[in-house]
Amino acid sequence: MTFERLEEIKKLLNEYNYQYYVLDNPTVSDQEYDRLMQELQSIEMAHPEWITADSPSQRVGGQVLDSFTKVTHQRMMLSLGNIFNEDELREFDDRIRETYPNVEYVCELKIDGLAVSLVYADGHLDYGATRGDGTVGEDITHNVKTIKSIPLTIDYDGDFEVRGEIYMPKKSFNELNRQREEAGEALFANPRNAAAGSVRQLDSTIAAKRGLDAFLYMVPTAAEVGCTTHKEALDYIKKLGFKTNPMTRVCQNIQEVWAFILEMTEKRQTLPYEIDGIVIKVNNLEYQERLGYTAKVPKWAIAYKFPAEEVVTKLKDIIFTIGRTGQITPNAVLEPVRVAGSTVQRATLHNEDNVKHKDIRVGDYVVVRKAGDVIPEVVRSLKERRDGSEKEFQMIEVCPYCGSHLVRKDNEAAYYCLNEHCDSKKIERIIHFASRDAMNIEGLGEKIIEQFYNLGFVKCIEDIYSLANHEQEIMDIEGFGRKSMDNLIAAIEKSKENSMEKLLFGLGIKGIGAKMADNLAKEFKSMDGLLNASTAKLLSIKDVGDTIVQSINRFRSDEASLALINHLKEIGLNMDYLKETTLLQESIFNGKTVCVTGTLELMTRKEIKDYLARLGANVTGSVSKKTDYLICGKDAGSKLEKATQLGVQVMSEEEFKEEVGL
Repeated sequence: MTFERLEEIKKLLNEYNYQYYVLDNPTVSDQEYDRLMQELQSIEMAHPEWITADSPSQRVGGQVLDSFTKVTHQRMMLSLGNIFNEDELREFDDRIRETYPNVEYVCELKIDGLAVSLVYADGHLDYGATRGDGTVGEDITHNVKTIKSIPLTIDYDGDFEVRGEIYMPKKSFNELNRQREEAGEALFANPRNAAAGSVRQLDSTIAAKRGLDAFLYMVPTAAEVGCTTHKEALDYIKKLGFKTNPMTRVCQNIQEVWAFILEMTEKRQTLPYEIDGIVIKVNNLEYQERLGYTAKVPKWAIAYKFPAEEVVTKLKDIIFTIGRTGQITPNAVLEPVRVAGSTVQRATLHNEDNVKHKDIRVGDYVVVRKAGDVIPEVVRSLKERRDGSEKEFQMIEVCPYCGSHLVRKDNEAAYYCLNEHCDSKKIERIIHFASRDAMNIEGLGEKIIEQFYNLGFVKCIEDIYSLANHEQEIMDIEGFGRKSMDNLIAAIEKSKENSMEKLLFGLGIKGIGAKMADNLAKEFKSMDGLLNASTAKLLSIKDVGDTIVQSINRFRSDEASLALINHLKEIGLNMDYLKETTLLQESIFNGKTVCVTGTLELMTRKEIKDYLARLGANVTGSVSKKTDYLICGKDAGSKLEKATQLGVQVMSEEEFKEEVGL
């Protein structure tokens, strides 16, 4: 048993893994593979000092974490905009061709799984992370290592990131549900849920048994490794040993894109994995960079979603739920039916007007539609199948939770419970506050909050931060032991460190979503700054209108709301915006909106954007009337023309260098 033999076995097993799991071309028998693995484990057992993180033996699982740690992505993991028909596809193409008439596209299957970022350091897998909220994800390295199509080492010096999708093949999904059914366990609704649940197991042994796989489809720094097109980047990572989807196709025009969509729509059911659409990307990387991004999505890519699947089932009852704003929503209780990859038993009916307009009755056979993660909805009733036993819909007049009289607001179709003490409204507010996009308190999900509320542990947002006072009572609850309690308290304490925008969104002020909360926090820097801002100052901020100003005014004039803020401040919650970096120096760019275009010699596009941000600039990807400066490199195109038309101050790269002293 020599070190040389160890290295020889590792090399052989890695080659066999690649041939089997990436190329789908096994070259040795299972018995030969297992014999080599046993020999490797035997050598490592005798010489534990020879075990390395990239050893094939480390894929079998066994590592158990106490909790998931957070990972801040080096670059944001954005989502994609969606389109649903050929007309919208052609509108996307028209927008691109306004700037690049001869654009070429790459079409990829939209794998229905879980997005992942893989980061390598000097050729070794450093960590794998989930997308999370796009800025911060969770470290799932221990589970990523169990996926045999993901290489533990690559031939690359320095840092390298590649992104893709972890998924569960249909074969693995069916086998997993068969095993769970035999064990009397709840079945997974669809492969996506099963994959997501698997990669978020603290025990990697579980993930190792689930038969997960991964397709990789993006290199954020593709241009830096010499690629000029997205297709070249895919070929590059394939040579490094990553698994890419073989169905990917380069299309010369939008007609070829639509033909590919129709072809894949027909083949969808025969694929060994679930897909929910087609991703269309501009192939040229320089075009991608120049087209830029909106606040949420890249302008150079779009996701075509397959038409929503429709099924027929029976509507057994109509029940009513309440949201955190007090809005009452009618919901259909259905005979369980499988649609769009999952079993549906409830569907939204939206509001009274919708139900009456569609004439939906209890006892009707109805058409239910669901697309992807969209909440299922009842499309229409099948009146021709009625037998006379159906009951007409009747809107309730009092809140089903507190008995208060419901009010329908002017110019709205919805009814509201106005009772501020309604238990259901309180529960929904607490759930929203603790949710991922708000304070992101791990372990404080909907069911736990409802249970804690009914037990009297958490009656309001403030009570979250005194849950430690009920430690023994909580630990007496079945399934809530010492480790669960410690993890929950740690997550609650960690939430105090969140940046201001998380807290602002969590407060649930009407009209202030996650993006608006970030804009307001960035502008005012602190909660006090926002609460003391003038109406004129608020209205001067992008996308802030009268409705949002009224919501803020109601909040800051409400004694209970101000008391909540003061209490949270006293117990140590951060009230400041933490994303700002210390200014490199005073400059004319501080507080200004700046756009960059053209090819630069001084820095890469990303480097100059980061540099401008550290000078206090708001860097955008497009030119508008609000743009203060446009910095131009060589071959500046439409942005320069637009800036000239709008009177935006244009600055050459040389002028920029002189201005900042570079």
